[in-house]
Amino acid sequence: MFILGYFLQAVAGVLHIVLMAATIVIIARAVLSWVSPDPYNQIVQIINQLSEPLLFPVRKRVPYFSGVDFSPLIVLLIIMFMDNFLVSSLNRIALPLIQGG
Repeated sequence: MFILGYFLQAVAGVLHIVLMAATIVIIARAVLSWVSPDPYNQIVQIINQLSEPLLFPVRKRVPYFSGVDFSPLIVLLIIMFMDNFLVSSLNRIALPLIQGG
């Protein structure tokens, strides 16, 4: 059973890294929205392409309030919840399997 425990621990680690990368992309997108970046810049295009699939489902359900888009904040809260709940739960499930108990 220790193999399953290590597998779950590895999945939790990879999931944590993916969620942190998504957090960085969303924060970068929010910072870019405050300035007027060149839309043809490669980095700006990559950040937009990576963040839009995360932001669009929230953006179509949550209206703008006084011209402010709250979708990045909501997505960041969802990511934080997933990181705190899913990653911690997977690690907690994996620990007894690794220890053999």
